[in-house]
Amino acid sequence: MSEYTIVVPDNDIISCVCGTNDSNLKLIEECLGVSVFTKGNELSIDCSDKEICQKFQFIIDRIVDEIYDGSINYDDIVLSVLNTQKKINADEISIQIPGYPKKIYPRTQHQAEYINLLQTKDMVFCTGSAGSGKTFLAVAEAMQLILSHKKSKLIITRPVVEAGESLGFLPGDLEQKINPYLRPLRDAMETVTSIETVKKLTEAGIIEVAPLAYMRGRTLNNAVIILDEAQNTTCSQMKMFLTRMGENSKVFITGDTTQVDLPKKTNSGLIHSISLLYKIEDIGFMELTAEDVVRNGLVKKIVRAYENEKQTEN
Repeated sequence: MSEYTIVVPDNDIISCVCGTNDSNLKLIEECLGVSVFTKGNELSIDCSDKEICQKFQFIIDRIVDEIYDGSINYDDIVLSVLNTQKKINADEISIQIPGYPKKIYPRTQHQAEYINLLQTKDMVFCTGSAGSGKTFLAVAEAMQLILSHKKSKLIITRPVVEAGESLGFLPGDLEQKINPYLRPLRDAMETVTSIETVKKLTEAGIIEVAPLAYMRGRTLNNAVIILDEAQNTTCSQMKMFLTRMGENSKVFITGDTTQVDLPKKTNSGLIHSISLLYKIEDIGFMELTAEDVVRNGLVKKIVRAYENEKQTEN
């Protein structure tokens, strides 16, 4: 039987991978069905099965990436990776952005299904609470499509729900006026690529930001179009936006149906469109929940509390 070995150059990282008293290695062994042993900064398995070796490499690479990323607790990383691995064919579910050193992996079952939809459907609706990854993953997949030259333009938009002031009275040019509304999308772009890359693409017109009203009358070909905070569109705005889709384009719609800021008695275009279009097989639909929240653990508890309250009311 041949040995398959992975070298982890950082001793602190390999310690985190192994866990206290090699507790994490035991979990990895259960997932793979083979023994894992260490020697210095090497992790090895005695196995000649190519599929198992690939899965072992994938698991370790992903755990190391998650540890370096540091966005979730070390104690949760290995369990999160393995739980996802058991439920899906996670070897093929990731986003690789050209020029970005790490793959972006799903951290939950729902996130894996969402990435799969983003990569296989031309139109995807995703609803979910704050921190569930709905916007970040849509932006990551969009940047992958742009930087790999599969699409020629990224258009990002968001409905402007104003509080007493019109955009016309705000200082600056159009981009300066709407920048606060689109800051979360810019933050996501700058997380998966460099600030310089985003700036260059924007200056070249490859990345375009615009208020939703500016979509009217356009046909958007060979583009990725992201509509964020879609719960704050009216039904007529949503219909207008969805019919802008041109040839060879992909459209990603994200929103939180529990955070509708429209005037009373105004129906949400997101909720209406999902109820109207859910039977169309060519459109992908995903709902993320508190279990998909990957921000501070406290955020997950807060979201779950609100979900529980809503269920109680119903």
